[in-house]
Amino acid sequence: MKNNKVYLGLGTAAIGRPQYINIREKTTKTDFSLEEFRNQGFSLLQQAYEMGIRYFDTAPGYGMAENLLIEWLKTIEDPQVEVATKWGYTYTANFDPNATQHEVKEHSLAKLNEQWATSVQLLPYLTTYQIHSATFETGVLENEGVLRRLAQLKKNQGLVIGLTSTGSNQLQVLQQALSIQIEGVPLFDAFQVTYNVLDQSLAAILEEMGRQHKRIIIKEALANGRVFPNPDYPHYAELYRILNEIATHHSVGIDAIALQFCRQTVRPFTVLSGASNATHLLSNLQMEEIKLSDEEIRLLKDQAVSAAFYWEERKALDWN
Repeated sequence: MKNNKVYLGLGTAAIGRPQYINIREKTTKTDFSLEEFRNQGFSLLQQAYEMGIRYFDTAPGYGMAENLLIEWLKTIEDPQVEVATKWGYTYTANFDPNATQHEVKEHSLAKLNEQWATSVQLLPYLTTYQIHSATFETGVLENEGVLRRLAQLKKNQGLVIGLTSTGSNQLQVLQQALSIQIEGVPLFDAFQVTYNVLDQSLAAILEEMGRQHKRIIIKEALANGRVFPNPDYPHYAELYRILNEIATHHSVGIDAIALQFCRQTVRPFTVLSGASNATHLLSNLQMEEIKLSDEEIRLLKDQAVSAAFYWEERKALDWN
């Protein structure tokens, strides 16, 4: 067993529901066993722990993931383990691989209280409670009832209150969240943000977040699979060439390079892996063994695209 704590964290979306927005290898398997899927997810939590992972990120919107984590936490006793969860999405696909609707977003006070009633079972390992995909459209950052309830949980439970962000206006959402105070105290201290080789827009606000000592958690570090060579994305040919060369030089996979890029350029609290099996997780963990040179960082920084282009392309990805 690997006892030392590693930098990488584990996001649990892929082990909680059979489909996610991503580019995956096509498979001919059509049968789906809920029991088998559940057992695989539970096993991966234990395997991740044995590999040294101590930060686990989940949400009610991730199907069975949050309940799996609640159950698995009963089997360990380790104060180093830290859990983050979210509220605001309800999983609706009922584990049907052919479902047309997978989730429903609702940022109401009623939904917050409803989902907190389950999430509270993650204590004492739960340290971070987040709005799931905060946006201007839902008005959640102006909902006084919600904000005061989160402040109450922060005070009474000792939680770090945060949010996850998504979309081309991510920076504007983060800027508004940074300004929110309840009774003179900043409410949000953790920000789970999209950042990767393609979308590097977060860089524009990093200095300010550093000044305010905010916790940054990186999600979608692999750009939903777009960092891997794919004939459907010929416009990334130069990116693929560079990633391949750097990965070959360090004798690791492209995933490790992409993850380490996030680590070195942002220096966040953690970078999340979205691995659904131990093989992919082990490959991700190769990031721990390398350090990118200044020239390699420069080459990868030059591959950034506009946030608008990145998110327009992401919208076209399928649930699979």
